[in-house]
Amino acid sequence: MNREKLLLWTLAAINFTHIIDFMILMPLGPQLMRIFEISPREFGLLVSSYTFSAGISSFLGAFVLDKYDRKMILFWVFVGFLLGTLACALSPNYPILLISRIVSGVFGGLTSALIMAIIGDAIPDSRRGRAMGLVMAAFSVASVVGVPFGLFIASLTNWHAPFFFLAFLSLIILWMIYQYIPHITAHLNVQSNRPTPIQVIRRVTGNANQMKAISLTIMMMLGQFTIIPFISPYMVANVGFTEMQLTYIYMAGGAFTIFTSPWVGQLTDRHGKVKVFTIFMALNVIPIALITHLGPTAIVLVLMVTTLFFVTSNGRMVPAAALITGTARPENRGSFLSFNSAVQQLAAGLASFVAGLILAEGAGGELLHYNIVGYLAIFLSLLCIPLARRIQVVDIDQIETSLDSESKNLSIKKVTAE
Repeated sequence: MNREKLLLWTLAAINFTHIIDFMILMPLGPQLMRIFEISPREFGLLVSSYTFSAGISSFLGAFVLDKYDRKMILFWVFVGFLLGTLACALSPNYPILLISRIVSGVFGGLTSALIMAIIGDAIPDSRRGRAMGLVMAAFSVASVVGVPFGLFIASLTNWHAPFFFLAFLSLIILWMIYQYIPHITAHLNVQSNRPTPIQVIRRVTGNANQMKAISLTIMMMLGQFTIIPFISPYMVANVGFTEMQLTYIYMAGGAFTIFTSPWVGQLTDRHGKVKVFTIFMALNVIPIALITHLGPTAIVLVLMVTTLFFVTSNGRMVPAAALITGTARPENRGSFLSFNSAVQQLAAGLASFVAGLILAEGAGGELLHYNIVGYLAIFLSLLCIPLARRIQVVDIDQIETSLDSESKNLSIKKVTAE
């Protein structure tokens, strides 16, 4: 069990660096726009380039992830992530930083799929919810510690410092991967013939259960990322927050989810993935409705609402991740989760784009029609509940036990016949 904990802590550390690498650029926006003399549109391209390159690499990764030892491919993917982060730290101008962000996104997208594949291969289904809760707590730690610390060292020195820190942290994690993640090759023994790219696509798209899981991912991302990218500008323009006070939202929400994420994982293992997902998804629409209708409001009340949003959003993700991971067998888990990661990244980008088309800027600089975005997010979120109920988890342990029993029965019959 200690070995399992070291494995999960290593995966959580990988997830932490990946999330920080993605999140840290957004609050650095004003500094980067001033230094590089770029427009908001060019800065938006800097942010979205990471997401779209991560989505494309995840899709292409579906053709190779199941062909190699999980440990070795994760090691080399993380080396690429380290080099991309270091390139961001050393970027002297906007074009090179843009290219560096694309490189970071390529390898960052692959780490997400590999983390879930390793959990699916190494952790039994009975403990998978708790494992997902621990690894996903990295988002909370990133919100509470990582982003504020990155902004702090950037204010003391310059915008390069957070990326240098991430590169140094990645070196330590690279050693942890080598030391604590075991070689995982069981999926290689199952498949005697390597599937072609067309076969990989057909294996996923031809599986109705896995397509339901991917559909759930799409609906969840559309329901969340129509809201999330515009929380900060809405709070400043409509609610009355200062840019400095925005950090309170991430710190408060992240602090609570550090504790609630493992707790939700335990609930998932105890009461079932679908039941826990249904409860938290239903609760999640309450803060969505409140956030998108806020006017000038006291900071304490706003933090209560946004923290509830963080907790319930994280609460639905833990059982959903365990449910989605459980739909694939070891021989195609990597390819399926890579497809799923690609869809997740691209759906998040699409959601932000659609919300941007709905929103408008008022004469006083306030954001208009955020309530309409909220109604759309609630509708899409509620559609996830019946969809999740139609997904079935593949019980690998039960399949293997059944195969062993059949093998033994055949052996007994053979001996009897002889």
